[in-house]
Amino acid sequence: MTDFATRRSIMVDTQVRPSDVTKYPVIAAMLAVPREEFVPAAKREAAYMGDHVDLGGGRVVLDPRVLAKLLDGLDVQPDELVLDLGAGLGYGSAVLARLAEAVVALEENADFAQEAETVLGQLGVDNVAVITGALCVGDARHAPYDAILIEGAVEHLPEAILAQVKEGGRIACVFVEGALGIARIGYKIDGQMSWRFAFNAAAPVLPGFERHRAFTF
Repeated sequence: MTDFATRRSIMVDTQVRPSDVTKYPVIAAMLAVPREEFVPAAKREAAYMGDHVDLGGGRVVLDPRVLAKLLDGLDVQPDELVLDLGAGLGYGSAVLARLAEAVVALEENADFAQEAETVLGQLGVDNVAVITGALCVGDARHAPYDAILIEGAVEHLPEAILAQVKEGGRIACVFVEGALGIARIGYKIDGQMSWRFAFNAAAPVLPGFERHRAFTF
């Protein structure tokens, strides 16, 4: 029988802590949440390998290091409402649930959303609402959010998403710029986003967040 608890501890000690993740709540949450429950059954053995886990269709469960560093920069507080955009099978939402007061997990793949809701329910995670809808639109019904985590890369961020960040709130995501992936934390100040470099990272671009390219003859 696979000892996933030991693998989880090793993941935190060898992937998360050495990556300058210093906030104890993030470390504690990643030690507590069983990542193997949030990957496809055939890939449970790869859950702690230190890489993205492929979900198909260009979607992934984010590499533990990337997720932890995004959360470290986002600095979610216990009284905050968070939008987890691109929730996939729910791993990031389960981690966020231990940091925030409530989480809205937005996922446009109905099968992913149903699986996330099932697993979160089985694990007794009761402060996450799984919503099925287009990622690039966000979920304005529950806005504004204290923080938004985008679980994938973006080439551009639609105004609809930026509008859902509360004044003084934050957003964390990976921007694709040429061959580079750059994680940034954005702060909403006087209605405008101010972006700060966090770290270099790579992730697939989420559907709806591609830059529209001009057609040329």
